[in-house]
Amino acid sequence: MEARTHTFKANARQALADDNLRRALAKAKGGFVGKRAQAVSGFPDFEALRTRGQEIKDHTLAHLDHYLARFTSAVEERGGQVHFAGDAASARETILGICRDAGARQVIKAKSMAGEEIELNEALERELEVVESDLGEYIIQLAKEPPSHIIAPAVHKTREDITRLFDEHHHGRIDGPLRPAPELVAEARRVLREKFLGADVGISGANFLVADTGSVTLVTNEGNADLGTALPRVHIVIAGIEKLVPGMDEASVMLRLLARSATGQEISAYTTFLTGPRSADEPDGPEEYHVVLLDNGRTSMLGNEFRPMLRCIRCGACMNHCPVYSAVGGHTYGWVYPGPMGQVLTPMFRGLDSTVDLPNACTLNGRCGSVCPVRIPLPDLIRRLRDWQFDAHLGSRTSRWALRAWGWVARHPGLYHPLSRLGARAIRLLGGRRGSARSLPMAGGWTGSRDLPLPTGTTFQAAWQRQRRHGHD
Repeated sequence: MEARTHTFKANARQALADDNLRRALAKAKGGFVGKRAQAVSGFPDFEALRTRGQEIKDHTLAHLDHYLARFTSAVEERGGQVHFAGDAASARETILGICRDAGARQVIKAKSMAGEEIELNEALERELEVVESDLGEYIIQLAKEPPSHIIAPAVHKTREDITRLFDEHHHGRIDGPLRPAPELVAEARRVLREKFLGADVGISGANFLVADTGSVTLVTNEGNADLGTALPRVHIVIAGIEKLVPGMDEASVMLRLLARSATGQEISAYTTFLTGPRSADEPDGPEEYHVVLLDNGRTSMLGNEFRPMLRCIRCGACMNHCPVYSAVGGHTYGWVYPGPMGQVLTPMFRGLDSTVDLPNACTLNGRCGSVCPVRIPLPDLIRRLRDWQFDAHLGSRTSRWALRAWGWVARHPGLYHPLSRLGARAIRLLGGRRGSARSLPMAGGWTGSRDLPLPTGTTFQAAWQRQRRHGHD
């Protein structure tokens, strides 16, 4: 997938003009937000659980080398293999090598954001048949699109869109009748069942990696990951190194946070712990078990002020509550991680120079930080990225000079106060008696879709001084 992080503004304009997308996003938003609120209100100690989740992640990240070694030993003791991948290319080549050694012809995949991050499908599809087993991922695979949400990849698709896709790919027709959702789900299940049975290799992500036992935790509501890891001869896990937790007690805490924050459930329908290949007395499971641990910029974050972002458990709550994401959708952000989490992760992974607009696509309303289950200070991190960009002389030169000029004036009260009084009066005069302006010079970005509320004709300082004088009279 070609990243389009450098064209965020153009992407956003296109998304805002897409009525179909806006209907799909509006329909999805209420469900995510409402279900999370209900789940949280029904768990009185949720804030204490958030604090505990933060502590677990901070402790693990502070001792990551120790837990990586412990996890590796535990996996190897149970007959599995651990592979370390420093970057996306190394991870792709490692996974391709395992598939080649297995003589694989068909791969079944469960949803994996790490897999999306390294562009795994594109690499595998040059040599193998690859089928996504998660319903949302399967839909966007047919559409040849990247996911637009990390837990609901096809949230931007309407039922009409999905009907057309299934008609085209399953029946070789177009303009068929609109079909109900249960019928579409049943059809996907029939098609995918054959793929599960024919796969040589199953590839999954991991919600958590348990260091003490070497276990991989998978969370789904469809059960597809269970079939995709139990039936093929080879199971490959691809996961970022930050997914580690010390033991089962800590994994239990994180699971309770994940389900409530992501889908508003007490626990997901399928929560599976996988530990190594099939033993002699087990009826199913893979003969080979591989875990590919991905760095791809994560160790760099360990050593800088953006380490808190590595707490992220990929629940999607930040984007579900983000007004910008809700207006433009995930594809606008141009890479696999959209919304507030993507505004931090994407610059970290892909560089500031190609992601200039992302940290600025934020109103800093703070909702993302207030709902994050592990208390990542997302607004603070986004502000810090803006500071980094300014220091690196990135972004619009005009904007930089305007900010410098404003900063200089603001540091000189004798100049700032009369200029602000003059500006308030001028804007008030331009707006007339309406109290708002339909257009103003250099404010077209705002007034193009909304009116601009106008000042009262004076400044706050002048109004405050007048009130103080009246108070002493």
